[in-house]
Amino acid sequence: MFRFENLEIWKRSIQITDEIFNIADIIESKHHYRFADQLRGAVLSISNNIAEGSGSSSKRDFTQFLNYTHRSIFETVNMLIIACRRKYINEDQKNNLRNELEEISKMVSGFSRSLNHKIKNTLTSVL
Repeated sequence: MFRFENLEIWKRSIQITDEIFNIADIIESKHHYRFADQLRGAVLSISNNIAEGSGSSSKRDFTQFLNYTHRSIFETVNMLIIACRRKYINEDQKNNLRNELEEISKMVSGFSRSLNHKIKNTLTSVL
């Protein structure tokens, strides 16, 4: 098993990826291919960055990938807002997905703080 597969933030990001891919499929069926592809890419980057970061050789590198994860979350939320404005999804769908992405974002922030705390403790004990 890969390290990222044990992380709750990765598991939650995979779940929301499935949900948003389903929405992208519906959007694509309406011939809005570029938007659907970009939405898939944004949400897929969330779990990809967590997975890639978990393979880093240092906590500092992993923290950088968590920063990329945050950026992908923000991009995904922005696209959901646009999808709702364009009537690709309804307000309830947008709000439910937005709330889940906000929870994942908080989890990523907490995990990142934890890694930064460990980095600082390691530096302090070396000095």
